[in-house]
Amino acid sequence: ACPLRMMDGQTADGFDLAFQVNHLSHFLLTHLLLDRLKRCAPSRIVILSSSAHTSAKFNFGTLKKPNKWMMKGAESYCNSKLANILHARELAKRLEGTNVTCYAVHPGVVNTKITRSHPWWTLWLVWITKLFIRNCKAGAQTSIYCATEEGIERLSGRYFVDCQPKVPSPLACDDQLATKLWEFSERLLGRSS
Repeated sequence: ACPLRMMDGQTADGFDLAFQVNHLSHFLLTHLLLDRLKRCAPSRIVILSSSAHTSAKFNFGTLKKPNKWMMKGAESYCNSKLANILHARELAKRLEGTNVTCYAVHPGVVNTKITRSHPWWTLWLVWITKLFIRNCKAGAQTSIYCATEEGIERLSGRYFVDCQPKVPSPLACDDQLATKLWEFSERLLGRSS
């Protein structure tokens, strides 16, 4: 993931930076590996998301060309994390019957380097929040669970928090939006199913 302050821009391709780093690149990698995953089935795909998806205000127009008035970084990050859940939802639907499953996970608020580019005057807030966040080992538990736990195959496409399936935001449950995002992502990448 991109540090939050670095997410308020465009890539050389003209995409929203957070959308490309957190969604499009993973969408492409997953699709480049799909045939192999199917041949090696049973296989699992774990897509990192975030509870920040609940603050997303999804707008396909700003994903391709960011709105310069958009809240710097935070809105882009939230939108990209919603895209991760929608990707898992649509991918699971398209993989039915292949013995390849996928899960979107919220690792929790984890002590990573995501805040490394924050301005110096916000570092006190970063220091205080470190008292309440998970270490990397604890943050990895839900991803490990979804990658290895037997018997969760029927939950493919679901969103997990603390090793449990959870209901995400209403936008993240929108099957039409998931299909639209899939098709939009394919168009941006010049690919098709």
